[in-house]
Amino acid sequence: MSFSPGPWKLNMPATRPSIYDELVDLLIESADAARVLAFRLSPQAQARVEQLLAKNREGALTADDAAELDEIERFEHVVRVLKARLLEKQSHPREP
Repeated sequence: MSFSPGPWKLNMPATRPSIYDELVDLLIESADAARVLAFRLSPQAQARVEQLLAKNREGALTADDAAELDEIERFEHVVRVLKARLLEKQSHPREP
């Protein structure tokens, strides 16, 4: 029993399959939707994101900082897709 992803697929390069879609599918079927939808970064993680974004605006990112910011962007994208697909599932429940 799998949920149809609708338009909310992860936008990954065509040369590699999106392993994130498999995780999103699993979480949609098994996670507590209310908890996922309420998820926010911790204050410490949010502060780090803001620090990296400030360094980026100043042109002061190191290679490690840039890699960390890229990873955060991928994570945020997966979270947005997961939340969007959960909301879509809630608004279009399956018939029993």
